[in-house]
Amino acid sequence: MTAKNSYAQAGVDTEAGDVAVELMKASVKATHGPEVLGGVGGFAGMFDASALKDYRKPLLATSTDGVGTKVAIAQALDIHDTIGQDLVAMVVDDIVVVGAKPLFMTDYIACGKLVPERIAAIVAGIARACAQTGTALVGGETAEHPGLLGADDYDVAGAAVGVVEADDMLGAHRVQHGDVVIAMASSGLHSNGFSLVRHIIAQRGLAYDSTVAEFDRVLGEELLVPTRLYTAPLLETLAAHPGSIHSLSHVTGGGIAANLARVLPDGVWVDVDRSTWMPPQVFQVLTQWSGDSLESTEETWNLGIGMFAVVSQESASTLTREWTEAGIASWVVGTISNTARDLDGFVRGAKGVDGGAVRLVGSYAG
Repeated sequence: MTAKNSYAQAGVDTEAGDVAVELMKASVKATHGPEVLGGVGGFAGMFDASALKDYRKPLLATSTDGVGTKVAIAQALDIHDTIGQDLVAMVVDDIVVVGAKPLFMTDYIACGKLVPERIAAIVAGIARACAQTGTALVGGETAEHPGLLGADDYDVAGAAVGVVEADDMLGAHRVQHGDVVIAMASSGLHSNGFSLVRHIIAQRGLAYDSTVAEFDRVLGEELLVPTRLYTAPLLETLAAHPGSIHSLSHVTGGGIAANLARVLPDGVWVDVDRSTWMPPQVFQVLTQWSGDSLESTEETWNLGIGMFAVVSQESASTLTREWTEAGIASWVVGTISNTARDLDGFVRGAKGVDGGAVRLVGSYAG
C-alpha cells in the first residue's frame, strides 16, 4: 500500500494508540486485584467470578452511561483528568442504587485525533475513581474518528457490572409508610444538564476561562468539578447497618422529583421540603444569569442533591450523622406516606417506571 493510501494518511494513527496504551497502563493496573486475569491489552477483559459461588442467589447488575456535553468544557479548557471520575460516577453509582457491589468496568473513548497524553489523562481519572469505588477497570477502547469528530473533540462512555445477593436487593419493594427520605449532597452540577449550562453561558457572552466574582476559580473549572462518588460510603453503610436502607436514587437526568419517584412504590407519596437546603452557589449564579428561578430547573439539575436514600425511621438520625461525618452532607427532606390524598401536581414515576408520587414544596433556605 502506498503512503497516499495508508491508514495514517486517512487520519488514523495506530502508533499514537500504542503510545496511549503505554501511558495509561500503570493507572489501569492499579485497579486490578487477583480477580483480574490477563492484564492490559487483551481482546477481552477477564474477571474471576469464583467468589459468586458464595452467594445464595447472586444477581448481576449492569449500567452504561456517558458524561454528555460536559466534555465540551473540558476540551475548551484542555483539562481532561476530571472527566474520568464523572464517567465512573454516572455508571457505578447507578449500580449501587440496587445495593450491588461493583465488580468491573470498561470504557470507550472516541476522538477526532488521538493525542496520547490526553487519552492517558482521561483514563487516569477513570482509574482513580474505579479504585475509590472498588471497581476493576478491565478493558476499554479508544477509536479515532477523523472527519466525524474535530481534532480536539472526544466523547466517553462506559459500562460496569456488579453483584448483589437477591435477598439484599434494594428497591421500591422495601419502602414503607413512615420511611424517611435523606438527601446526600452533590459536589456541584455533576454530569447532567450541561446543554442548558452551555446555552446560558453562550447567551451571557462568557468564555470558560472568565473570572466570575462568585467563584474562587475560573468559570470552566467551577463547572468541571467532578461528580461525587457515593458507592464506597453506601456499601459501608449497607454492611454496617443491614436493612436500614430501603431504596436509593441517583439524581441524574430528569432532575429531583422524577428520580426519587422511580424508587418508590405506587401508592405512596412524599413532599420534599425545599426549606431544608440551599442550592449551592453555582446553581444560583446560573439561574440568575438566565433570569429563571431555581424551581424552574428542578427537572434538569440536581440543585445540590446527588443521591436520595429512603431509610427506616429508626436509622435516619444515625445515617445522616455518619454520612455527614464522612464528608457527604446529608439531611432529612421528607417522610413517606401512604395515606389517601389528592396527588395533583406530583411527579409520578419516570423513564417507563410507574412509581410513587413526589412533589417539591416550600421555598429554598436562605
